[in-house]
Amino acid sequence: MSELIAGRTLLVVEDEPLLGMLLDDVLSDAGARVLGPAATVERALELLTAATGVDAAILDVNLGGVRSDAVASRLEEMGVPFVFATAYGDGAIDGGRSAPVLRKPYDIGEVLETLARLLAA
Repeated sequence: MSELIAGRTLLVVEDEPLLGMLLDDVLSDAGARVLGPAATVERALELLTAATGVDAAILDVNLGGVRSDAVASRLEEMGVPFVFATAYGDGAIDGGRSAPVLRKPYDIGEVLETLARLLAA
């Protein structure tokens, strides 16, 4: 699983500081180059504009009361696979999107497994 993540550039969009740091640490330990964590839609879009070769992303659905749909749309335009993360119910995800969903609180192994599946596709 880590071999699919190692050497890849992953965007982390998460507004909870401790969770963002945890994702950064775990993904870095797996050998990924981590962009972020971005706590706002604006920051995530800035990182995407400045970055080259983003391979995948983990995207919190709700960033301080602001939905991350603009980031999801930009990732789709770029052809970058992503996974949504949410502590909310099924209604939190736009029904037109086909991205996988991680329910918070999630297991870090589940995050790594989901990202590895995205990268292998």
